[in-house]
Amino acid sequence: MAVQDIMPTWVGATAKQIARGVRRGDVSATQVLADHLDHVAQADVDLAAFRTVRGGAAVTEAEKVDEQEDLANLPLAGVPVAVKENTPVAGMPTWNGSAAVRTAVAEADHEVVRRLRGAGAVILGVTRMPELGLWGVTDDDTAITRNPWDRGRTPGGSSGGAAAAVAAGLVPIAHGNDGLGSIRIPAACCGLVGLKPGRGVVPCQLGAEDWFGLTEHGVLTTTVADAAVGFQVLAGRAQEKLVPPQRLRVGVSLRSPVRGVSPDAPNRDAVAAAGRLLAAAGHDTVPADPVYPTALGLQGIATWFAAAAADVRAVGIDRRSLQRRSRRHVALGEWAWRRGYVREADRLAWRERSIGFFADHSVDLLLTPALATVPPPATNWSTRSWQANMLANIRYAPYAAPWNIAGLPALVVPVGRRPDGLPLAVQLVGPPGSELLLLGVAGQFEMEAPWPRHAPGYPRVGTGSPASA
Repeated sequence: MAVQDIMPTWVGATAKQIARGVRRGDVSATQVLADHLDHVAQADVDLAAFRTVRGGAAVTEAEKVDEQEDLANLPLAGVPVAVKENTPVAGMPTWNGSAAVRTAVAEADHEVVRRLRGAGAVILGVTRMPELGLWGVTDDDTAITRNPWDRGRTPGGSSGGAAAAVAAGLVPIAHGNDGLGSIRIPAACCGLVGLKPGRGVVPCQLGAEDWFGLTEHGVLTTTVADAAVGFQVLAGRAQEKLVPPQRLRVGVSLRSPVRGVSPDAPNRDAVAAAGRLLAAAGHDTVPADPVYPTALGLQGIATWFAAAAADVRAVGIDRRSLQRRSRRHVALGEWAWRRGYVREADRLAWRERSIGFFADHSVDLLLTPALATVPPPATNWSTRSWQANMLANIRYAPYAAPWNIAGLPALVVPVGRRPDGLPLAVQLVGPPGSELLLLGVAGQFEMEAPWPRHAPGYPRVGTGSPASA
């Protein structure tokens, strides 16, 4: 039986399944794209995951893939991919989260977009994010991006549109970037795999100063296999293979980086469940709490502020044109920069301390909650005060930011469901160079306890289990 006989639509298939089908000639890249464009036209009306769908330009791109004589070396042959709207795509403006900070039509692709196209991917469109990528919720004056698992909840941010698109099957894989958790937080909100590579592994070249080295490009996917191929493409490491890791010693910590914020019962249960999955895979777990200095939080917040100010200076706009919450953020960034609160030496000190954590505790990886509580409501956060946005963000998602400051690789993987049905997840953090190790452990989680690949009510088409894709 041919693949097309059991897969009437390619919506919901994994990236690896699609690429395999295109390489074999079971389906054309043009047909795969047409299926996904039809699905986006129907489903994104309620979700607002995309800022712009490329339509005809994407069709032309898919036709070029079909015209290639040799598809054998294209790991993403014909795979529809979404790009986050702060990353230049040739022929499109770069929105950066709102019309106020939109820049001119890009003359050339960003390097990560170039690598995606070079692997055979078709850029379906660009996904929404909050203004300047500052927030863990995604909305502006044109739309509120919604979580496919519960449209009354945010999909997170700042790669919120990317997460919503993948969780609803609008695309099998989406590009995102992560400055203080902007891949991992939405992945956790939407039941996805989200990897933030370590510093310097993937070319960044984003904004004014890459958020002072905090930001990294990565992908959001429904399977570990897709996350691995996406990472390999972005990092230029297509020949490296994902293998199950040998026996590891994993530190487990519930300690919050933010004083006064702690994980709720479902997120504590998720960490306990992840510990059992590690044991089932043959690993050892031990308590191991990182020491998060008070100064780390202040340094991280000051850098967050100053990064926004640097981005606004780079775009060349008056901050008075920004949203209410962003104006205050940028003003504080200018103040923090003038006062000398943004220091490379502080970031390097935390990086060294973080790397030392693994040796000090004799552990290979660290396991923490991904979130502290349920994602905030999907509402008009862009019209609310800076204080309201800050409190909402910090209270629900405190665990990601320290590892951006340290520049260490970190991954979010789904583990179970909350009592209200929303997905749960945990975070795995590793020393420099451990991206494939993190993915290997996530793959063991997937084998032991497969998760729903898409939100309820959205496509679940496939040719086998996620782990075998």
